Order: sequence, then C-alpha cells, then structure tokens
Amino acid sequence: MYRIVIADDHGLYRRGLRLALTAGIPGVEIFEASCFDAVLSLLAEQASVDLAILDLNMPGLFNQEVLGGILSAYPDTRFAIVSGNDSRSEILTALSIGLHGYIVKSQRDEEVVMAVNEILSGRIYVPALLSRPGAALATHAPTPAEQIPQRRTTSGNLGRLTSRQKEVLKLMAEGYSNKEIARDLEIAEATTKIHAAAVLRELGVRNRTEAAVMLKTWLTGNINNIN
Repeated sequence: MYRIVIADDHGLYRRGLRLALTAGIPGVEIFEASCFDAVLSLLAEQASVDLAILDLNMPGLFNQEVLGGILSAYPDTRFAIVSGNDSRSEILTALSIGLHGYIVKSQRDEEVVMAVNEILSGRIYVPALLSRPGAALATHAPTPAEQIPQRRTTSGNLGRLTSRQKEVLKLMAEGYSNKEIARDLEIAEATTKIHAAAVLRELGVRNRTEAAVMLKTWLTGNINNIN
C-alpha cells in the first residue's frame, strides 16, 4: 500500500487530486497538507511516505534550496511538483535539483494517475510537452545563481515566515544549535535544518549570525515581539 502526501493550499484541488488517486491506485493512503509546516510534520511523524506531491506556490517558502534540504533529509521518499506553470524552464529547474517528477494542474485525471504510478515505480516523470522534439534545447538548466535569486532584505520579510520558522529564528538568534532547537521544539533535527534554511533564504542572509544581528536590530533586542 502506497502512502502519499498531497501538499497544496487550495482545498478544492487537494480533494480533487485525492479522489483521482484513490480511484486510480488501489489501497493508496493519502495525507493532505495546506502549508510548509504541515508537510514537514507529516514527513517527520509518519513511519514512511512513498511520495510527496508539492505545490511550489503554497504558503511556506518552498524554493530550490529548501527542497534540496528535504530531498537530503528524506532520501526514501520521492518528491514531485504540482504546478499550474507548464513552462519548460520551470520543469527543467525542478528536475535539475533532483525532484522525481513534475505534474501540471491542467493535465487530465488519467494522466496524473499515470504520472504518479511512474514516479512510484522509480522512474522520473515529465509532462509530454517536454518530450517534444527540441523541447529540452529551448532553454537551459539554470545555474545556482539563477535558481536562487538574491532576495532584498527588509523587516517585512519576517511577516512571510511561518509560525514554526519564527520559533526557529528566535532560537537561532539566541545561539541554539540545530540539535538544541529540535529538542526544544520537539521536532526532528532534519526538520529543524529545513526550517533554518528557509529562514536564511527568506531573510536574504548567509548564516545564522547575520540573521541574529538583523533580528536584534529590527526588534531593538526584544526577540519576543516577532510573534
């Protein structure tokens, strides 16, 4: 029996995809997540997840750097993107960071079920548009600099962090290690590392020291005010 996480902030799409997979894959067990934190909680709590289908535009700051951390933390789980964007550039970027498939939301139910079966069987799935002659030559795999553009750092970036990421940021600023943060928040250390990467990415800083200095400057030493 396969165990699949569907992560999308649109409940209607999650339910539709759940119905399609339940009808097309006998015995499948589906878990739903509406945000980044819920995905990480499911991955950490469930004994094993065979496939996680993630919407890059859902709340929680998914990006290439954070997805790379998830891939490393959960090597036995396969990961696929579901997106309304069918551009070749986006598809090639997803594949270049090691994701196992890319599903376009406009695809028919039977195509999506086929895609999921392909990924579960150990193959890499790409939509048919990338298989057209010359399609792979229409763009190029982005360089690291292109994949992760520099974000302009402002205090407003704090508002984009999830509640869990704010908790991690507080403890980072207080000098806690990933292991100590994990113990304090009662989450897995791998999950802490993923949250920390997302925090640094969103704040546009290179390390936790810069994050701590920035946070203390913004809050004039009162870390608790970021809630």
